[in-house]
Amino acid sequence: MTQTIPPRPEATIPPVAWGALTHPGQVRSVNEDGVFSAPDKGLWAVADGMGGHVGGAEAAALIVRALAGVPHLRALDAALDGVDRAVTGAGRDIAALAARSPGAVIGATMVALVIRGRDWGCLWAGDSRAYRLRGGRLEQLTRDHSEVNDLLAAGVITPAEAKTWPRRNVISRAVGVSDPLVLDRVGGVLEPGDVFVLCSDGLMKHVTDAEIATLLAAHPQAGAAAGALIDLTLERGAQDNVTVVVVAAPGIGTGTGPGTGPGNAPAGEARA
Repeated sequence: MTQTIPPRPEATIPPVAWGALTHPGQVRSVNEDGVFSAPDKGLWAVADGMGGHVGGAEAAALIVRALAGVPHLRALDAALDGVDRAVTGAGRDIAALAARSPGAVIGATMVALVIRGRDWGCLWAGDSRAYRLRGGRLEQLTRDHSEVNDLLAAGVITPAEAKTWPRRNVISRAVGVSDPLVLDRVGGVLEPGDVFVLCSDGLMKHVTDAEIATLLAAHPQAGAAAGALIDLTLERGAQDNVTVVVVAAPGIGTGTGPGTGPGNAPAGEARA
């Protein structure tokens, strides 16, 4: 799914509140997720590595390092293109890593959010997701690139069958695996009070969309909201690594500035 984002004049980055947390979960000893927060660039991202302890973690780390090199581009479309190029380059590095490990399938899913002025845009590959809470309604902005979702879209299986489909965890697109890599895009205009959530699939395995909406409403500070989502996942067993980024547009909570100001958690903070 690719949505055309109309170009606008060069825009500044509005002050936002944000929080970012990652945790290895209750079962796995290694965290193969990666998180990136650069409020000065108006850029946040989550990467979920796959390929075993070392391979998955390195794949996610390669995406994070690539995003760190994205320059501050003022126009939204230019910034999205910059993220796309960086992730595509990371995909080549991940493929090279896999080539040095015969038989290994190494890759990562990812989702990124870019904010410029009144506009926002997301890019993604795989089943890492972006949500938006607006006016009390939670909307999934991304569409999972997964076998089960492809079958649902084609009408081959029903939503009820999808919940127990034996290959529901199979990803149909990932960085470092798909060649050529195509990152889908979606975007729109910010409204006061918009709250965005980026997450790895470790969150969705234990927390429903309705619960995400409830926790965001109950915790208006971005850092507290991210912590509440992580905590609920841990309470329910956290079978996988879990990463959550919450970004709140002006008009919500007490945090009004970028970075680690009031209502925010430091980027990449990990809870044990």
